[in-house]
Amino acid sequence: MKKTGNTILLTGGTSGIGRALAERFHADGNTVIVTGRRQPLLDEMAAQGMIAHALDMTDAAALRDFAARITADHPALNIVLHNAGIMLAEDMTADFLQTAEDTVTTNLLGPIRLTAALLPHLLAQPDATILTVSSGLAFVPLSRTPTYCATKAAIHSWSQSLRHQLRGTSVEVLEIAPPAVQTDLMPGHATNPNAMPLAEFIDETMGILSQDPTPSLVGVKRLDFQRRAEAEGRYDAAFAALNP
Repeated sequence: MKKTGNTILLTGGTSGIGRALAERFHADGNTVIVTGRRQPLLDEMAAQGMIAHALDMTDAAALRDFAARITADHPALNIVLHNAGIMLAEDMTADFLQTAEDTVTTNLLGPIRLTAALLPHLLAQPDATILTVSSGLAFVPLSRTPTYCATKAAIHSWSQSLRHQLRGTSVEVLEIAPPAVQTDLMPGHATNPNAMPLAEFIDETMGILSQDPTPSLVGVKRLDFQRRAEAEGRYDAAFAALNP
């Protein structure tokens, strides 16, 4: 993946990991287009020199229309980073279905729908990249957020299949799999001493993205606790540590 000179579409780019990545890509000399739901935060990104658009990732028609408009307005678009997502606790002994459906629509169907709409354009580019964002919880889940973990496991699997199907084309497929990071994704995450500081995560991730060739799974060292748990015969211990 080229470090500079790209036109990058980054969903969920107004806070947390998405915002930090958008700011780093912008500082590195890329044209960055961010989407989100909160207009005041979009205005802040625009004030930094980025292009900001409101976008509802649960609206299939809006995603199709947005993809058509953004590729017409920015024909050099060559990278999409699917960062938008929600993480909500669920009590599966109570009424959890709406939360589960909203999570699947945002975290899984959103990236799939947007990729489907953008792929013809990306395939026409001489050098393009699709970056998905899964999670360490794709490998060892947090039982409080079962559907979130399931969507991230699905994104991990889907990314592998997409990468294989696009082999030999101009489009590479990379997957960023964060461990627990200090952001506001869920209450308490930003101050969790066991989570990775956001700046450290971004520094390490950007370093990996700058490697040539870039690893297909972009995972910081802290990811190994979950990513390698099953292979190293300590899955049950890792699950128990996350779910006491």
